[in-house]
Amino acid sequence: MATSPIDPHALVSMFETATAKQGEQVRKAVADATLAALQGRELSLKNIRSTLKAVTEAANTGVAKNMGAGVDAEAMLEKAVAGMDDALLKAVEANRLALARLVDQGADLREKHLKKALADMDKFEDSLMGAVRKMAEGADTQFGAAWGQVLEKMQAGGTASGLQATATTQQLFDQMHAAMKDTRSASLRAAQAMAESYTAMVSGVLIGMSEALQQGKAPAKTKK
Repeated sequence: MATSPIDPHALVSMFETATAKQGEQVRKAVADATLAALQGRELSLKNIRSTLKAVTEAANTGVAKNMGAGVDAEAMLEKAVAGMDDALLKAVEANRLALARLVDQGADLREKHLKKALADMDKFEDSLMGAVRKMAEGADTQFGAAWGQVLEKMQAGGTASGLQATATTQQLFDQMHAAMKDTRSASLRAAQAMAESYTAMVSGVLIGMSEALQQGKAPAKTKK
């Protein structure tokens, strides 16, 4: 698969020139850039984490260069995180569609590789929080505090991708259980039909045997 990494220079430039009124534009640009990077690589937890790391670093560098314009650092960083969360929502949906298709084909989500896929999806939120946490710990005092505030809000309310991942896992297991139930019901119906046909078949055989016996019975001799 072709690699489509984050362009850090383009992101830094965007954050550097963004104004306070362009928050939603920043969010969309970050979402698009993050999603493009994820689409161009294997959707593994490792690649997701490296992409989030690159975006948070670009956001930190760009906003730091933009402070002269009176931009609210925390608000801008919050939009950047929201953009990454939007991209992760798409990743959750991609996992849901792929796993739902496998469940329809009879796959068991308790199988090792599918169980891992679900576990990785549940770690998307932790990966995003981890990227923000590292910036809060590694940035200078001013931006470390701004990242810290963003992290506190995420921990208090969760992320959209995290909530969706939890709901998706439950939905997929419900789908699997329903499919298993339908399969069992179909098997029971087939077994019942076979039982009923067997009874009819035995009755038919019995009647056939009786008729054969009657036809093969020698006529009684007349006494003189």
